[in-house]
Amino acid sequence: MTGHDHDHHHHHDHGHSRHRWAHRLRHALAPHSHDSADKVDRAMESSREGLRALWISLVLLGATALAQAVVVAFTGSVALLGDTLHNVADALTAIPLGIAFLLGRRAANRRYTYGFGRAEDLAGIVIVLFIAASAVAAGIAAIDRLRNPENVEHLWAVAAAGLIGFVGNELVARYRIRVGRRIGSAALVADGLHARTDGFTSLAVLLGAGGVALGWTWADPVVGLAITAMIALVLKDAARQIYRRLMDAVDPDTVDRAEQVLATTPGVTGVGALRLRWIGHRLHAETDILVDARLSLIEAHTIAVDAEHRLIHAIPHLTGATVHTDPEAVTDAHLVLARHR
Repeated sequence: MTGHDHDHHHHHDHGHSRHRWAHRLRHALAPHSHDSADKVDRAMESSREGLRALWISLVLLGATALAQAVVVAFTGSVALLGDTLHNVADALTAIPLGIAFLLGRRAANRRYTYGFGRAEDLAGIVIVLFIAASAVAAGIAAIDRLRNPENVEHLWAVAAAGLIGFVGNELVARYRIRVGRRIGSAALVADGLHARTDGFTSLAVLLGAGGVALGWTWADPVVGLAITAMIALVLKDAARQIYRRLMDAVDPDTVDRAEQVLATTPGVTGVGALRLRWIGHRLHAETDILVDARLSLIEAHTIAVDAEHRLIHAIPHLTGATVHTDPEAVTDAHLVLARHR
């Protein structure tokens, strides 16, 4: 056996021996398995994390947007209106994404044999549409104000609301992105990036208020247009991320890592086709490996199970792998030796 065996048969110093017994004790108390029930448990936990992130950010963004809306009502700032609309849209994205996480927890059936994880990608499309709608609304309001100038009152309140918007959005962005990356949800990461851009648009509101204070009445609607452009930029990034997920794109480095893990699995003599795909925030792999043609069916199966085990340990967010074994071509010399045994 090699030094990387699951049983960890090492012959080192006494300290390493203690580590080995501690490791065995942990396995005895909390045995590690890759059966379907264990995978479902981990998927459910990641969905719970996603839902928790959504509801917490919904409350934070809802409170931020409400505070800004009150200020818009008595100041008439279209720059702040654009920021408020964007925050409202960002808060509302929690609804389709929350529904998607709930759907993703349903078990696979005979019609949806891979489960319902792809609902997250559909929610990502809805999020992109929300972002686009907020950009259009903010742009229309800014252009209308340029055509029909109006005074902006209570500039101190506008500036304060912009600062509140920045802080609220940055907190939500960090939280969503961190959780999204941990559980592998592209839609939640896109939502977090959306919130981060909202934070910078809120800072732009401060510039508009400062310009108006200097007597530049055009500053408020111009900043409103700048906010529209910033929303369009995050729209492009979010749309690209969701498009890649819908097209089953994965990070090439992840593919390289998976091939390396398979190639170094004891008993594997070569790696054939390898396919990885996202199903919601979970990865699934399908691969062909080459093994010695003289092995028995049970021996080949044992190697395949070991390969799956190693893949799931090494690749983040991978919850399942279908490993098919193919016999390696046997030379004539090998066949002669086999016949004489």
